[in-house]
Amino acid sequence: MYAVIATGGKQYKVTKGETLRVEKLAGDEGSTVKLDNVLMVADGDKVSVGTPMLDKASVTAKIMAHGRGKKVEIIKFRRRKHSRSQAGHRQSYTEIEVTDIKA
Repeated sequence: MYAVIATGGKQYKVTKGETLRVEKLAGDEGSTVKLDNVLMVADGDKVSVGTPMLDKASVTAKIMAHGRGKKVEIIKFRRRKHSRSQAGHRQSYTEIEVTDIKA
């Protein structure tokens, strides 16, 4: 059984027991979070597809950790203009473990 969920502007295919990193979610480590934006649920040959979301379907997950990703360096350089800018960015994430999928 698997589900396709939408969170943080992205879509993820998840199964029970899977650990994944998503955009930062509110909540403390060890707490549970309910994800209601379920696009599709498949259980063997039985497939349910929403238009766009499925009503009464949800995915429950446990928050394992919060963190920040690797640094992405942004460099803009204009040759012969004596112009250069440099910046960096680290995206925050939440690591979750899927505990239950309800269709």
